[in-house]
Amino acid sequence: MPFSADQAEVLSLKALSWLAGNDDLLPVFLGASGASLSDLRDRVNDATFLGAVLDFLLMDDAWVMAFCDLEGLPYSALVEARAALPGGEQVHWT
Repeated sequence: MPFSADQAEVLSLKALSWLAGNDDLLPVFLGASGASLSDLRDRVNDATFLGAVLDFLLMDDAWVMAFCDLEGLPYSALVEARAALPGGEQVHWT
């Protein structure tokens, strides 16, 4: 079942919270994204930023599995949520 934009944002906020509480992974995200700790607080209502959080987690299967296992979600949930946020649209090359 596809995610609505609202459902995707809620899942993304949970992912952001999980990421913020992960002392090993948070610095990697901050370094890769160029975001600061204040950005994490200031951009929680920015769907584009939340999409970037999901993009980051989707870079590593272990991160996807750790988050989804904690939340009791299927591993496909992050991809489905990402598709519902700005910039997550499927690109059709033909």
